[in-house]
Amino acid sequence: MLPVSRCDIGTLVRSGTWGYRSAMDQLVSTRWLEAGIEAKDLVVLDCTVRLESTPDGYKSISGRADFEAAHIPGARFADLEGALSDLTSPHRFAVPEPQVFAAAMEALGVGDDSRVVLYDDNQSMWASRVWWMLRWIGFDRAALLDGGMRAWRDEGRPITAEEGDVVRSRLTVNVRSSLIADKSEVMAAIGDGSTCIIDALPEAMFRGEATAYRRPGHIPGATNTAASSLIDTTSGRFLSDAELESKFGSDRSSRTITYCGGGIAASADAFVMTRLGFEDVAVYTASLQEWAADPDTPLTTD
Repeated sequence: MLPVSRCDIGTLVRSGTWGYRSAMDQLVSTRWLEAGIEAKDLVVLDCTVRLESTPDGYKSISGRADFEAAHIPGARFADLEGALSDLTSPHRFAVPEPQVFAAAMEALGVGDDSRVVLYDDNQSMWASRVWWMLRWIGFDRAALLDGGMRAWRDEGRPITAEEGDVVRSRLTVNVRSSLIADKSEVMAAIGDGSTCIIDALPEAMFRGEATAYRRPGHIPGATNTAASSLIDTTSGRFLSDAELESKFGSDRSSRTITYCGGGIAASADAFVMTRLGFEDVAVYTASLQEWAADPDTPLTTD
């Protein structure tokens, strides 16, 4: 184990890792996690999904095989290709019913008294989606691991292929319906000066120069803050708070809706905005896979 600094010790004590119960930060370091990884109330979830390019755009592949080969000790696998999505929906990664999602979390050992750390191996976007859904059902004791599996591995921290037993927990559901936007709300928001729409896809897709969906372009009135731009390319960690703040507007009280292709990258934008203090953020989880498939919904390349 790497040495723990005096500052880290203070953070650990305040966050509850060493026996004190209080809310933890929404973004935790690899050092923080390693120092407190054996805490009984801590649940660590690997949320990795792999993306592979195809002639038609991309395909997603569950990260379970990677997890089974190597993961953070004590971690469990949160399957966004399986139990954490509504597989009956025509849309990929569709949000399941709240009680169904809560039951999947309970099966992973997440309960009302848990603290949850989420990570992935792809710019924290998948972990952000699970974080957002936990917040959607009323659970606030969750954080992302800054840098994810990449940072953990690069720093030589312990990994394992062993999977431990899981004790099912009880998770109360108190849905915050305003955290998820649907197509009708997005349509109504176009031209509404009181609502901000943010596209979390790469700039080329925003401009309509590339697309993985039925039609190119972006929702009229949207601005572009690509989820990939939130991450330092060298370390894989989130940019500093000051750098992140420069990417979003200063109005923290107005309604904001983020979207992308399937609500994954949009969740990363929503995570950062929430952590920065934006008060009314929603994710359009169906995003362009729904919007671009409907010929009656507008898209623009202007």
